[in-house]
Amino acid sequence: MKRAILAAAVIGFAFTGTAQAQGPPPCGPQGQLPAEFSKNVAPNARCFEIRMYTADADEGGDINTLHQRFREEEVSIFEKHGAEVVAVWQRLDDPNTLVWMLAYRDLEHRQDVWAKFAADPAWDALLAKYPVPISAEVYWMSPTDYSHLK
Repeated sequence: MKRAILAAAVIGFAFTGTAQAQGPPPCGPQGQLPAEFSKNVAPNARCFEIRMYTADADEGGDINTLHQRFREEEVSIFEKHGAEVVAVWQRLDDPNTLVWMLAYRDLEHRQDVWAKFAADPAWDALLAKYPVPISAEVYWMSPTDYSHLK
């Protein structure tokens, strides 16, 4: 159980697949992106991150406990360190999965928010109070030049 909780915490701060080996993928304003990504991205685009956390029931994970952790303080800890929590959803096609979206000025801002979050004693206390083993999927996006949300 402790190993699963530790893995969940590490997953929360890491990237999956080849992106992890190569470092974080680019995201943010058009001027900060490689040419193959920048053509359709807005010059004033922020960096968006969608995170899907699935509670690992086999390891004792409970989606309701995960929601309580977010409800109680996880969202506010991120906001305290400068992230914009755009929304948090309950997946209706998979009741064990919480989906949330964060927004940052750019990739550097994202890195700063996560470093401060990881170092916050309030996060350690919250994780100890609500230890939910999870698996995570992470998606990085920059808004297109024709998107209403930038």
